[in-house]
Amino acid sequence: MKIISWNVNGLRAAIGKDALTPVLDLSPDLLCLQEIKVKPEQLSDQQAKVFSGYKQFWNSAERPGYSGVANFTQGTPDRVEYSIGEQRFDIEGRSIRMEFGDLVLFNLYVPNGKRDYGRLAFKLDFYERILDICDQLHAGGRQVVLFGDMNTAHRPIDLKHPKQNEKTSGFLPEERAWIDRYLAHNFVDVFREIHGEKVQYTWWTYRMKARERNIGWRLDYFLISKDLLGKVVNVEIHDQLMGSDHCPVSLELKQ
Repeated sequence: MKIISWNVNGLRAAIGKDALTPVLDLSPDLLCLQEIKVKPEQLSDQQAKVFSGYKQFWNSAERPGYSGVANFTQGTPDRVEYSIGEQRFDIEGRSIRMEFGDLVLFNLYVPNGKRDYGRLAFKLDFYERILDICDQLHAGGRQVVLFGDMNTAHRPIDLKHPKQNEKTSGFLPEERAWIDRYLAHNFVDVFREIHGEKVQYTWWTYRMKARERNIGWRLDYFLISKDLLGKVVNVEIHDQLMGSDHCPVSLELKQ
């Protein structure tokens, strides 16, 4: 199973740049997008053709032009869930849960804490809610894969300028501590597990030619249950693929 996750920062814009074609050329079994900023009925017939041949699952935000996630899959999941049990999160379209047998997949768009920390508590509460669900799944013997835009760089190696960003949301101690907490609750950061101290980023600001200069952050992750490690074929950051301020990341698992 090959999963590709990508924050497209506006799906219609990404389609307009023909950015989806090289991603779909990688033949994912499951393509999972974040920050789609669109409802499916807002796509033109031409735009919708991009996903022909895939089963489609949308969780758009109630607020127009905001947030939202979508999954496009070759297979048929046993179950799909769009709610995480709290309306304040659900109305923003921040998750899709898919189950294939004992395997549970979560496409997540974690809230941004904002420069003024105005949504920091909301973001940390979201982390807590997802971890509570995952703890229950692990207790029931399920295997879990969390992926998407986690909106936090975990370690200094995960952003170009850690010292300058110690007080920036996305690298605050309390945000980074939540990644630690996930790792203490039966998850592993599979990119770090496979690639060690490799420096590679998944997000670059549009300002100051940051991507050209590779001044970035690693914000997009695959966190997997520890007992799935033996099934990992590859995990990759596709930083050569353009079309958003994020780049796609992929995980391939043996079935």
